[in-house]
Amino acid sequence: MNRIKTLTLAVATAALAASTLSAQARDFRLGLITPPQHLWSTEAEAFAATLAERSDGEHSVSVFPAQQLGNEAQMVQQLQTGALDMAFLTIAEISNRIPDFGALYAPYLVDDVDHAARLLRSETAGELLELMPAGVGMVGLGYGMVGMRQVLSREPIDTAADLEGLRLRITPFEPIRDFYTAAGAAPAPMPLLEVYDSLANGQVDAIDMDFDSILILKFYEQADNLLISNHMMFPMVGVVSGRVWSELSEQDRELIETAMSEHLENVLTGFQQKDAAQEAEIRELDLNIVEADVEFFPEAIAEWESVWADKAPMLEDLREQADQLRE
Repeated sequence: MNRIKTLTLAVATAALAASTLSAQARDFRLGLITPPQHLWSTEAEAFAATLAERSDGEHSVSVFPAQQLGNEAQMVQQLQTGALDMAFLTIAEISNRIPDFGALYAPYLVDDVDHAARLLRSETAGELLELMPAGVGMVGLGYGMVGMRQVLSREPIDTAADLEGLRLRITPFEPIRDFYTAAGAAPAPMPLLEVYDSLANGQVDAIDMDFDSILILKFYEQADNLLISNHMMFPMVGVVSGRVWSELSEQDRELIETAMSEHLENVLTGFQQKDAAQEAEIRELDLNIVEADVEFFPEAIAEWESVWADKAPMLEDLREQADQLRE
């Protein structure tokens, strides 16, 4: 009788342990705005595979690219409530809520993609991530990016004065809006997947864009003038909902953070590796190309600095860090 009771207790204990393990297993949902072929999206899928493998199949990640779960403002709301578990977000939407992140978009803060990657790996950039739990209810696990910002337009832009009055597509956030407003353009916030048709039908005159998206989404088919200015970097951050994070064990937190950090690093190195080749490919297209540097936008830069120096106190520290990382 005692043996039967012992066996029954053992079975019950095993069943409870299995039930607890099952309760911890999760199918996370990760949202992005980029199309499936974009490096952010492919690395999100790779992260999903890594997490599944390292958790021995206990955890899985379903990836939703191309704004399937809404735009970034909507995804941020979902992350804050715990309805969405994870996301790869442009810093744009974060900077709308934590102005210090806007400092990462300072005109000519960095020289090129290599310089941008070094800054995003720095301790100073890491300090910004520490503001996210209290500021937006999310945990930031690291940075990615796309290439530097350029201006692709339907009509030539030979001087800064040619920006005057142009309806210019931007990602919807304040730092880049303020820059183009100061330059005299009319910034037009617009989702990435609407840009091609908007160029085609003349809804916008120009777009703020990186080499990668210009090539992947073939925007050059609808606008044949390119201002290669490299005037801003464009960071991305990998995040987990703060509500979801609070429910995870320390072991799962470490597992997720390690795996996501690796794939965010792949995004950084990926754009470092392909930037030069993409610029060369673009230069082979039938485009009218004009080169620009910091002297092209002196008034716009000065006006931007006058606004954001007070709004984003971290700007001074980031500039100091960026100067130290120049090669």
